[in-house]
Amino acid sequence: MHSVSAQGILPLPGAAFVMSTPVYQQTLAHAASLAGTSLHTGEKVRLTLRPAAPGSGLKFKRTDLPDEPVIDARIDHVKTVERATTLGEGGVKVHTVEHVLSALVGLGVDNAMIEMDANEPPIGDGSARAYVELIQQCGLATQDIPRAAFEVREPIHIETKSGSILTAVPDEAFRISCTQVGPEGRFTQYKSLEITPEVYEREIAPARTFTFYEDIQPLMDKGLIKGGSLENAVVVRGDSVMSKEPMRFPDEFVRHKILDLIGDLALLGRRIKGHVIAVRPGHPPNAELTRALAKQYASVAALIPSTRLVAGEGALDINDVMRYLPHRYPFLMIDRVISSEGATKLTAVKQVTFNEPYFQGHFPGHPVMPGVLQVEAMAQAASLLMLRQPEHTGKMGYFMSADGVKFRKPVVPGDTLFIHIEITKARRGTLRAVCHCTVNELIVSEGEITISIFAR
Repeated sequence: MHSVSAQGILPLPGAAFVMSTPVYQQTLAHAASLAGTSLHTGEKVRLTLRPAAPGSGLKFKRTDLPDEPVIDARIDHVKTVERATTLGEGGVKVHTVEHVLSALVGLGVDNAMIEMDANEPPIGDGSARAYVELIQQCGLATQDIPRAAFEVREPIHIETKSGSILTAVPDEAFRISCTQVGPEGRFTQYKSLEITPEVYEREIAPARTFTFYEDIQPLMDKGLIKGGSLENAVVVRGDSVMSKEPMRFPDEFVRHKILDLIGDLALLGRRIKGHVIAVRPGHPPNAELTRALAKQYASVAALIPSTRLVAGEGALDINDVMRYLPHRYPFLMIDRVISSEGATKLTAVKQVTFNEPYFQGHFPGHPVMPGVLQVEAMAQAASLLMLRQPEHTGKMGYFMSADGVKFRKPVVPGDTLFIHIEITKARRGTLRAVCHCTVNELIVSEGEITISIFAR
């Protein structure tokens, strides 16, 4: 069991999108490949890095399978985290993705396609150095879309029964402070670094994976580390270290933990501006922290006004709206109609601003659009849909009743309220409509209303 705590996002968001001085996204300039043996399956595999379109993120493609399926490197695709991070979608999986993702993010690559002809990348020498060299072989290309970062503004905390503690706190850069603790406290190491491409290449990428001797047999019993050897891992037995070469750093173990953590945090799909403090990190707690960050990100994204106001068939501007509806400021609840389908469906928009007169008293210090006015917006949109029909020219719609009304989320200044109407019954001047209002594609209110059409 673990606990997750994330501070509230109002009035100051718990996180934000940072894009002050634009830093543009990067992809690879060219494709390049490497081949080798995978760690856990022991299979031979060829991996190719290819450029990808702006905004596409990091993706894995299984070229050995029919139709060459693609899996986004996102936290919601994580399937298992036992001694490695495995992604899956449907029946397709890719194992041990953390090293190649770590290298891509560490060197500043935002968009790339990672092609493999097996289900696990090559392990190389157990570090990310081979991937750094591959990325340098590809070269980097700047793209024309700014990079959006996720800024941590309130602490996010993860703690597990096994003793792992991970916290993300505000910082002006992406920093990781990590404490590695082995069994009985052996080889306890600490390292704190600001993660930049230069620091990653020099201080993190060469650090090799490691394991404790007493863990090897249980891993083999589970069918893991089939490709493991002293050529791609460091083995600790008692107080001794077994390796094909001398230790690359006195604190190589904690550096590799940072390498893994960067790769697992890459599954957020966004750059992080914050300080991650990790004690006894591992793939399971790393994934939990990434999920907590993703949840915080989604909460903030829901507060950002939508810009999807492209007019479709049946669109009306404010002047057209006022030709059909008798309502005027401050009681006109529709700013425009963005689409309609015949006499049955309509989508209208209300831009909610702090200048609305009702915000002076509802509520001071915590302005929320009254639910009754959202229902009124639904009624006006339904009336507008009917009044546009030739047989109702010159008439007026009267709001008769509302049933099953529910308010699910607050609507606040800055929101763009989308009002969706669908007529379910229309007879003898009376219509029934199912309605719902959305903000950023999340339903904030809904209900079923009745409107009667009368001559003025």
